Amino acid sequence: MDTTLASDLAPSTTSTPSTDAAAPVLVLTAAAVAQVKEVMATQGLDGHYLTVRVVPAGCSGLGYDLNMVKDMKEGDLLWTQDGVQIVTDKLSAKYLAGSRMDWVKTDTAAGFRFENPNAKSSCGCGSSFSA
Repeated sequence: MDTTLASDLAPSTTSTPSTDAAAPVLVLTAAAVAQVKEVMATQGLDGHYLTVRVVPAGCSGLGYDLNMVKDMKEGDLLWTQDGVQIVTDKLSAKYLAGSRMDWVKTDTAAGFRFENPNAKSSCGCGSSFSA
């Protein structure tokens, strides 16, 4: 699995990627990589970045915000895993450090699940966490 920082990838001309991190902030499982690639292919999002950010949300205070974007923001951290370009901001990186993102599909639901060593607690429904 290639999880090296992609400092040699050319982001949009208005964004400057940061390569401060020595290792990826977040690691995707094979199932998560496959799902991201499927979404990109079916929605015609070639060349887009997967952004993973921690935002205020839910009853525990923090949640995960996933998006596919064409351009990075100034100061974003960028790394590539198995051909997926992943981006986050420096504040989110503190909350995401050491996390793992998986794609889980059951008979009744499907979605991304995070294993975050920085989460001290989470709400009952699992949609938010506190750190």
